[in-house]
Order: sequence, then structure tokens, then C-alpha cells
Amino acid sequence: MTGNPPIHPIGRVLTGIREAIPPVWLMRQAGRYLPEYRAVREKSGSFLELCFNPKSAAEVTLQPIRRFGFDAAILFSDILVVPHALGQRVDFEEGVGPKLDALKVIAAVARLPRHIDQARLEPVYEAIERVKSELPRTVALLGFCGAPWTVATYMIAGGSSADQVPARLFAYRFPDAFAQLIEILVEASATYLIRQFNAGVDAVQIFDSWAGVLPAAEFGRWCIEPCARIVAAVRNEIPQANIIGFPRGAASELDRYLNDVAVDAISLDWTVELGFAREQIQSRRPVQGNLDPLALLVGGAALDRSVDAILDAFSNGPFIFNLGHGILPETPVAHVERLVARVRGANN
Repeated sequence: MTGNPPIHPIGRVLTGIREAIPPVWLMRQAGRYLPEYRAVREKSGSFLELCFNPKSAAEVTLQPIRRFGFDAAILFSDILVVPHALGQRVDFEEGVGPKLDALKVIAAVARLPRHIDQARLEPVYEAIERVKSELPRTVALLGFCGAPWTVATYMIAGGSSADQVPARLFAYRFPDAFAQLIEILVEASATYLIRQFNAGVDAVQIFDSWAGVLPAAEFGRWCIEPCARIVAAVRNEIPQANIIGFPRGAASELDRYLNDVAVDAISLDWTVELGFAREQIQSRRPVQGNLDPLALLVGGAALDRSVDAILDAFSNGPFIFNLGHGILPETPVAHVERLVARVRGANN
């Protein structure tokens, strides 16, 4: 990291500069909707084997850049590599999703190591180096991690669950043990992001995909405070680190989040009202988002209207065009091409 001005538009936006044509990338832009991704996936064994194969992970990270010319590549990996590096068994079942050895009792949390095994994550850092060596200098490379609350929900439940009830119950019943788990994840996430920056990423995003299921008091304790500590720890090592926060589903808490978490930009899910976001959020930080992935899936006039509304709302300030969550696997490639053309053609 240096004090020189960023050479890519994503970096400029994250410093508060408005770009005449908003930069664009999409969450989960490397994935099953792309035939070239599916070809690599078929040869890679399990999903985790793909994540931990530096050559293959770099290849699928670069695929959407070659096809669409996005302004950022995001590292192909998963938020659950952190539990894996903490010694928890993590598998991905086709058509089902992640499966972990659930931490159902206090003793299971107590048995976790206090630090991640960086050796397990070395393939991730090698993939970053490979991508960086091949990426055009004008395209940003993004890393990421899951926020402690979101990662903890999977670790407690052993997978995804409706409204993440197992983790919420565990936090109410055993607050000290849950706080211990969050503490481990704060340290693990911060060191993981620092290593990503050292390997070559230009910015990172903290995904708190399940932030919106918590009431206000618990949101402060389990979402805001841990994320604030991660940002502070990363900046202690890398003062110029660019960090995007994504507390999905927490529109009513965004003001508090921005007050207490020193992210450079905030990523918005598709439920956030555009006028509110422009007046109350973008006036304070650059914003990213927030197209409904279903509008992209449908395409046509519905996609055009949604894209235009977002551009009208945010293009007068620092803004990165993105989805409000990950691209859906059934999304036609042609719809993504239409989206990119519309974003880039709107101001030409």
C-alpha cells in the first residue's frame, strides 16, 4: 500500500472520488452461471479443493474479467475457509450447501484454537499473487472475509438455517461462550485480511450476510463491535487499507454502523430505499449496490428500469455499481452483458 492515487476507478471511488461512469463488479461474478466456470469446476473435485487450488482459483477469478471487463476481480474463495483454518470440518454438498461439525455446546467452542492455521490458507494467498500478476493494472483486486457474526452462525448451526436460529439461541443461552467464539473470529479475520493485503489485494469486503436477523442490541454487540475491531486491527498494520462493509438486511441500523465501523464504503442490499441511501448514506460514505439479483435474472425492461433507477439515485456521488447480493446461478450471461452495457452507456 502506498500514498499514490489509485490507478483503477474502484480505488478512486473508495477515496471519495466520483467517477463519471460508475465502476461495476458483481458479487459472485465468478460462478455457476458461467460455462467456463462450470468446466473448471467439473475437473476440480470438491468445492473446497477448487478454493485451495491456486491455479484454478486464479483462473475462475479472472474469467469474468475476460468476459465482461468488470472494474474489479474478487478473489474466488469462501467465507468458511476461516473455520476450516481453525480446525473445524467444512464440506460442501452439491445442491445442499456448506456442512460443518456444529458447535452445539460450550465445550466445542472451548476446544477451538485461538489462532488460525495460516498454512491452510497459503493456497489463498498464492491465488491472489497469481491473479495480481495477470490482472490489468486498471482493474482492482478485491479480497474478502465473512464478518464474525455471519461466520459464527454457520459454525454453530453446522450449515445454513432459517433466520440463523441456532446461533441466536446459543448467543442468548451462552453469551460468554459466544463472545469467546466472536473473539477468536475477530482475530482470525483481521489476520486473514492483513495477509490478503500483503499478497496483493487492493481492497477487501467484509460480508455480514446475516446481520439483518438480529435485534438492535444484539446487532451492536455481535455485528458492529466485532467489525469495528477488525477494521481497526487491519488499519493498525496497513493504514491505507480500503475496506467495504456489507451488513446485509440491516437498513435500519446503517446509521449506527457507519458511526462505529470505519469502513471506506458501504454495500447496500436491494431492500434499501434509494432516496434514503442517497441522502443519508452516500452523503457520508461511497455506496455500492444495490440491484436486486432477481431483476438481473429476469432481464429485459425490468432490468433496464432497475439499473436506471440506481444510476439516477447514485451517479452524482462516489458510487460502485453492484448487486444487492450474489448473482444467481440461473442468470443468463446475456443479462449480465446487458447490465454492463447499460451502466457504461448511460453517461456516454
